[in-house]
Order: sequence, then C-alpha cells, then structure tokens
Amino acid sequence: MFKPTLSRRHALAAVAAVALTAGFPAASVSAAAEPLAKASLRLKWLPQAQFAGFYVAAAKGYYKAEGIDLTINPGGPNLLTENLVATGADTFGLSGGTDSVFAARDKGLPVVCIGVSHQITPFIFVTRKDGPVKTLQDFKGKTVTTWFTGANHVLNGMLAKEGIKADEVKIQPQQVSVTPFVDGSVDVITATYYNEFYTIQSRMPKDSLKTFVAEDYGITFPRDTLIVSETTAKEKPDLVKAFLRASLKGWKDAFADPKGAVDTVMAVAPTLDRAQQEFMLTEVKRLMMAGKAGQDGLFWIDPDAIKTAHDFFLKYGVISKPLDLAAAYDSSFIQSVPLPERMP
Repeated sequence: MFKPTLSRRHALAAVAAVALTAGFPAASVSAAAEPLAKASLRLKWLPQAQFAGFYVAAAKGYYKAEGIDLTINPGGPNLLTENLVATGADTFGLSGGTDSVFAARDKGLPVVCIGVSHQITPFIFVTRKDGPVKTLQDFKGKTVTTWFTGANHVLNGMLAKEGIKADEVKIQPQQVSVTPFVDGSVDVITATYYNEFYTIQSRMPKDSLKTFVAEDYGITFPRDTLIVSETTAKEKPDLVKAFLRASLKGWKDAFADPKGAVDTVMAVAPTLDRAQQEFMLTEVKRLMMAGKAGQDGLFWIDPDAIKTAHDFFLKYGVISKPLDLAAAYDSSFIQSVPLPERMP
C-alpha cells in the first residue's frame, strides 16, 4: 500500500545517508527504492492557466517527491470527468463543480469530492445591454448556449427559481468560440470571468454587455471540484493526501511566480495567448481564495456552501433526491494538510 509518511525526496535522502555511512553505494539505494505509484489527473478542459498549479507541481517534481508518477490528461467538450474517474480510467479529476458532483451522485456514480478550487461561481451569463433580454424572464424563447458539464445545471436552477421551465428556453451546447454571440446568432452566452468574458470584451465594448450573476440571485455554486472514486478514497487514502500536498505546493508556487507559472503552462500549450493566460491566472487566484478559503486555505470544502447549493438544486428539480453530502464531500483529506501549507 502507498504510505508516503515522509516525502519521497526526504525519505531517500535519509536512507542514502545511512547507506553511505554503512559503506553501501548510493546508487544501490535508488535502485532498491519503491517504484512510483502511477496515477492520472483528468482536467475539465484543455491546458491553460486555469490549471497552472498542477502543471507547476508536475514540472518541479512535487508529485514524484511524494511518490507519484502523475500523468495530466486534458479534458475537452465531450469528456465528463466524473465518468472517467468513476470508471477508474483516471485516478483524480478536476470536474465541473459542486453541481456536476451532485448530478453524478444523483445518477449513482461513485465519486467523492476531496477539494473545491473555485469557491464562488466562476461564470456568468452574458447578453447585450441593448438587446431584448433584460431579466431572467426574458430568457423564454431565446437561444442560450452553455456547457453540458455542469453549467447547464446552474442555468436550469436559476431559471427554475424564476418559474421558468427548461423547455421554454432554447438551450444549446456552447461552442469553444464566442463568435456566434458576437455575431448575434446567440442571445445569451455562458462565460467564465477568466476566459470567454475576457475574449468577448476584447471584441465588444464592455459597457454594451449585460450580465446575470448567480450570486445576485442568492446562490453560490463552488466549481472546479477535485474528485476521486470511492474506491480510491477508501483503499488509497495516503495517495490522495500525497496528491493534495504536491498540488498545493504547485499552486502556491504559481501564485508566487505567476509569470513563471504561465511559462510552464505555455511550454505545454505554446499557442496560448500570454496576456490572456496572465489575466486568467489572476482571476483564478481571486476565485480560489474567495469565501472561506481566505481563512481555511486552498481547496477548502465549505460545508455551508455545499449544503446551500444542494438544497437549491433539490428544490428546483436539478437533482431528484436528497444526497448524502458526507459521502459525496470528504474534507478529511484536505484537512490532513497543515493550514500553512494550504495558504498561498
């Protein structure tokens, strides 16, 4: 069983010192060292600064120092992280959010949230200020695009709170490009603060846009949830804790040296726009340090926010039945990391 009670680097250094004292060559110590535990992290989207901390941790060898041979797998428009983690195709996942975790558990998928990245809703719904959509009621009959990886649940919940049924709105899967909205063929588009909204504002005047923000309707949807399967959580708790320790180091370094972090991400995806990636990392830090994370650290699971979101989705029919939140959200793993190591 994987038991990284010391970091791998420190453990090997200690063993090597003893071996050299005893007259054995250091090379034999390395050869005799336990092999790294193979694991993978499935992201929710393609490489970008939204995931900088994980790439920094990998580049600096933090996962290997914790005894993990980690592969970072990109996400995409047709990939559901919850499915890949539930089936064992990936060890860890950065999934859509609390909403998609609820939806997965509602369907019986055995996934467990071990940390929450974005403490507040990271996306908004955007329309034209001079257009026909002035209130949520005006969404009726309009073409609205969103992501069917969790954001659709947030949209449906907000509409339901206003008494609007999903079939009263022309909800369509959102493309990667914001061009359909800019060109006027889409009435309302879903936009993250750090990506699509940035792009839209580069192509349209900011004062020509109107936004609908979940928090303005009395609800927060924490997003970008770290998940594992129930099997991994139960059978490999030390692996989960080691992954979190390494990831936290990567994120702390990313925030301490944002330009270096963007360099690391762009080494993986060289065609990214640097200015946008630097803006993205700034916005991601704001989202990750919002709410209780300001005092409890990165990837904190706020039980009050989780319960409020759960009750909202249950009330408005996004999930079919009450869920066992203690089974779905396990904060023991992130709590195992000392607070100073969770604070950037």
